[in-house]
Amino acid sequence: MSGILRGLLLALFTLLLARPSLAQEAEAPPANPAAWKSDLTAKLAGSQASFQNWAEGGVNTLAFSSGLDGKWERTSRGWNQLYESRQAFGMVKQDTLDFRKAEDIIRLTATYRYTGDGSLDKLSPTVSFRARTQFAPGYNFDKNQFKVKRPLPQKVSDLMSPGVFTQALGMTYTHRPWITQRVGLGGKQTVVLIERLRELYNMDIDETVRVEIGLEAYTDFDKEIFANVHLKSTVGLFAAFNKPESPDLLWENTLAMKVNSWLQFNVDWAVLRDDDVSRRFQFKEVFSVGIVYHILQAP
Repeated sequence: MSGILRGLLLALFTLLLARPSLAQEAEAPPANPAAWKSDLTAKLAGSQASFQNWAEGGVNTLAFSSGLDGKWERTSRGWNQLYESRQAFGMVKQDTLDFRKAEDIIRLTATYRYTGDGSLDKLSPTVSFRARTQFAPGYNFDKNQFKVKRPLPQKVSDLMSPGVFTQALGMTYTHRPWITQRVGLGGKQTVVLIERLRELYNMDIDETVRVEIGLEAYTDFDKEIFANVHLKSTVGLFAAFNKPESPDLLWENTLAMKVNSWLQFNVDWAVLRDDDVSRRFQFKEVFSVGIVYHILQAP
């Protein structure tokens, strides 16, 4: 019995010691709602295939890609501020060919949304800014893209050629915390700094910037759809007042499947429709498995 008694006394003594700390924890002030929620993640992926005297054939391949995704958000004095950035760059080499660009993305987004009580809790006045371009020159290795024939490969894009900037003023409807829709008045500027590339983007040779005004609709879906499987999907439509019958479409998706804290499998695909570039839908798809490192994550 003495052993049981000693155990009960020890448990009681431990509980008495823990009570002040439990009280302090219960009385701790809530997290500051105006504090920034930050997330900055770096990604690195690669693949290699080599064949020698392989009867079934194959192509020697070396590929790598890197990326940097960032998100910063806070709500203060009735305004929700959201800043997002995405950069990705990849190269691929096949057999005796030189390295070629496989992926090249620069995306920047800033959104300011007024939040309040009543109807403004779901339907919020919003101002948004978006920018997209690329890091390095892009080439077409297969066919002539210009009115006058030029030798292959042909340079068809570069940093700020094009650069696309959009601004919108409208209302955002929040269905759920993970899905929002925005409709409003929008502006779009297409910048092509390299003169000889302007004809590819339906611009005059002396026209550096094309300005368009119209209506914009934008939907954002961002949720963990299964355990360790996260889907981010954005759909943007822009209908210029001078050509409402052919709105621009950009639908971008990222499916991230987390294997563990540092290994991740990503599927990225995008659909683009812009009559100033091509009357056909443009598609892009990228599969990658690589290392993920959280540079900054708070709170």
